[in-house]
Amino acid sequence: MATTDSTSHRLTEEVLGFIQAGVDAELSDAQFNDYSMQLFALQYQNNAIFREFCDAKKVKPGDISRWQDVPLVYNDVFKTHLVASFPLEQSVMACLTGGTTSLTQRGRIFRDEDGKRLVFGANRMMTESYLFPDFEEGKRCRILILAPSPELAPSMGMAIGMDQTRQAFGTPDSMFLLGKTGIDVKNLLTALHEAESSGIPVALIGATAAYVYFFQACRRKKMKFKLPPGSRVCDGGGYRGRFGVVTRDDYYEMVREILDVPDTHCVNVLGEAETATNLFDDALRRHMKGLSPRKRVRPVPPWSRVLAMNIDDLSPLPDGEVGLLAHWDLANVPTVLAVITDNLGYTTDNGTGCEMVGRAKIENGKVSPLPDEDRTMGPMGDNAVFRMLEAYTNFSIDLKMRFAKSPKVKPSIREEVEARPGSLPSCPQVVDEILVSQASKEAAELRDAALGAFKDQTERPLDWYKAEEKKQELKDHPAGLQSEKLPKK
Repeated sequence: MATTDSTSHRLTEEVLGFIQAGVDAELSDAQFNDYSMQLFALQYQNNAIFREFCDAKKVKPGDISRWQDVPLVYNDVFKTHLVASFPLEQSVMACLTGGTTSLTQRGRIFRDEDGKRLVFGANRMMTESYLFPDFEEGKRCRILILAPSPELAPSMGMAIGMDQTRQAFGTPDSMFLLGKTGIDVKNLLTALHEAESSGIPVALIGATAAYVYFFQACRRKKMKFKLPPGSRVCDGGGYRGRFGVVTRDDYYEMVREILDVPDTHCVNVLGEAETATNLFDDALRRHMKGLSPRKRVRPVPPWSRVLAMNIDDLSPLPDGEVGLLAHWDLANVPTVLAVITDNLGYTTDNGTGCEMVGRAKIENGKVSPLPDEDRTMGPMGDNAVFRMLEAYTNFSIDLKMRFAKSPKVKPSIREEVEARPGSLPSCPQVVDEILVSQASKEAAELRDAALGAFKDQTERPLDWYKAEEKKQELKDHPAGLQSEKLPKK
């Protein structure tokens, strides 16, 4: 009889096979269903909090036969409990989740060695297919990353993921451009000018808002670049389909205006710490295949399924109708198969694609069908820590660009005067409140608090998490159990 460890490892190897077959491979619903039932049984047996969650919903392995009926774990549960389907002492990777309100609240996603292989394998395939679809095996380019490195933020999923992209697709001169003093504007400008003069395409990857602030600063400084054909820009995050104070179309126009990169070479990625596979839009892949442009969609790979769920009863919705996005991801072997998020979105193309429209708004204890205009999603995550780091990043761009000089164009005296601190419009409200009015020492303390949270979370021993969880019960953190009408006992 197979042990749970051997079953988990076998499933990992077989799911990796599906991933390595690529995004155009077929995985029938019957096959997906079979693997979903196997994963459900394994995770029910190995994952105590998931078992308690399923028991509360009165669903056990053997009771269901469709992947759609596997209980959906709400992403809030990951912020209050350890959701792991393997012995925690085997953990080799951990990431902070978004949405926690305390710097000390756990909100951690643990993965073992197999889980690490799955998340890295899935996202390498997705990155290759949608950000570098024109790259032959072994081809690389210089990658400029507007995000912190894993050394700076070791439990930030964005940092870990971008470093994997750098290792897989980047040349040795690729670099992270967010350090302890904010965005390294000098090296960013130098790298852009080097790309112009060499004619060698580059890839920029980073948080949406970081680009917006950089582009706005370039406009004020009258800086423009003409990146070589084949250059591309990948942004992560956004605000309800709006980026900062500009619309999505405005953002693409800014990329074209400042970098001379067409919108066909702009790619947005949606990642959730609670599920292994990131979803990219298909604009660049369609362009490289010679397909006609269309409204951007995020194709769902064969090893995953996505549904939009009715906000009232969590029943599946047809294509085009907005609901809460739910993910069933076979690459989630070390956690749970099925996760429902607080992202509002819809499916397309008979459920093979999806798009997000914003974060859910809670009114009178119920989910509103309209995105929350106040609770915007920051590109680094909907989290006090992420927002603080994001604010510091944006402030650093705004401040440093005031003094940046293009080696090609000497600024006029008027421009020099206008570039002095205090003479330009302030950053958005969050930056104004946290940073603009404070001394540099205080700003540095805020920065260190944000970055320190990532290292503090990484360095905590597993026993701390186990001890903290024992103090809590699932009923103390209903996290979504209240969102459904549970059967009466």
